[in-house]
Amino acid sequence: MTSSDYDVAIVGGGLVGGCLACALGRTGLRTLVIEAVAPRTDRHPSYDERVIALSWTSQRILAGIGLWPRIADGAEPIHQVQVSQAGGFGITRIRADEEAVEALGYVIPARLLGIAIHEVLSEQTNLTLLAPARLSEFQIDAESASLVVRAGEDLVRLRGRLLVAADGGDSKVRQRLGIRVREHRYGQDAVIATVTAERPQPGTAFERFTETGPLALLPLSGGRYSVVWTTLEEQTAELLSLSDEAFVARLRDRFGLKLGRFLEPSRRLAYPLRLMLTPDPTGPRTALIGNAAHTLHPVAGQGLNLGLRDVAALAEVLSASNRAGLDPGSASVLASYRDWRRADHAAVAAVTDALARHFIHTWPPLRLARDLGLLGLGLFAGPRHLLARRLMGRYGRQTRLARGLRLEIPDE
Repeated sequence: MTSSDYDVAIVGGGLVGGCLACALGRTGLRTLVIEAVAPRTDRHPSYDERVIALSWTSQRILAGIGLWPRIADGAEPIHQVQVSQAGGFGITRIRADEEAVEALGYVIPARLLGIAIHEVLSEQTNLTLLAPARLSEFQIDAESASLVVRAGEDLVRLRGRLLVAADGGDSKVRQRLGIRVREHRYGQDAVIATVTAERPQPGTAFERFTETGPLALLPLSGGRYSVVWTTLEEQTAELLSLSDEAFVARLRDRFGLKLGRFLEPSRRLAYPLRLMLTPDPTGPRTALIGNAAHTLHPVAGQGLNLGLRDVAALAEVLSASNRAGLDPGSASVLASYRDWRRADHAAVAAVTDALARHFIHTWPPLRLARDLGLLGLGLFAGPRHLLARRLMGRYGRQTRLARGLRLEIPDE
């Protein structure tokens, strides 16, 4: 068993934890990343791979930490989002030109971002990456977090002044510390697939609300769309078991004829949906980021984007504290991160939860109210602009990275 000391120890080197490690690369902080899965370097494209929707703000954050140039060629811009209700007359279109931006966001394969993260981390001199490795146990005291990590057959004893939990919605770090959460299970699953459209509309994303939940189609290259189809739990098995022909026929029935027929469906995957939110994303010498702090319904695609704003805020707080010679795990530093992020967490969780719960009710007066609301958003630019800013992450206190500035403040 060996021993070593770090300023920041990140448990979880996935998309959010990996992005934080990239962001800390120029701060001078000695950083450790503990990741259970070995990095993938396979660049071969896959038709049915998982994709992610990045908001406008997330693209700026990734640019600021050196990741965007490595993934830009594989990103499909979203110039318009069309929101509608199945069987209704109301419709809203949110357009990039109205918001004076090149794109509202981008859709990229998650694999490309993972590869870019690994490339950037491999170039950093102040970082240690342990992968595959798992955190076996840890203890928090007044000065540090003492960690025992299993890396292969070896046990490694390490210390970090700040422990960052980026280990997902079932975070072992959060559970071990007893940090309380609010949780709700929706009784829904998200069925994920990729299809090719007969009449694609490049640059347009669709969010269609149905009686089982939202159905999202995100544009990809070559006329393809990533499908995120919310179903009731009792319907998921049947949807997964359909033949390819029956699946695309069911999708066309649910979505409509706007894109023509759907062809070449990929294999389908499903995962259960829930809301999980902690009112305080900090603990003793610990900060929670990404799904460890909040797990959201996929409606409006806010989950990863919220996590990237966590990354930008925590990296800025830690960079400033390092310049000031402060302990990165001190109560004052953690309070700065907590106070910055708590309102954003609560607001986004409330919006996505309300959309997930209230757009599935079929009571006629409520359906009429939803249609009128969508129609009003389509007619009046003011409310539509506010909605667009929230979806793009352009509200509240903005980080330096989100404003297109360097994380580090140049010396005067």
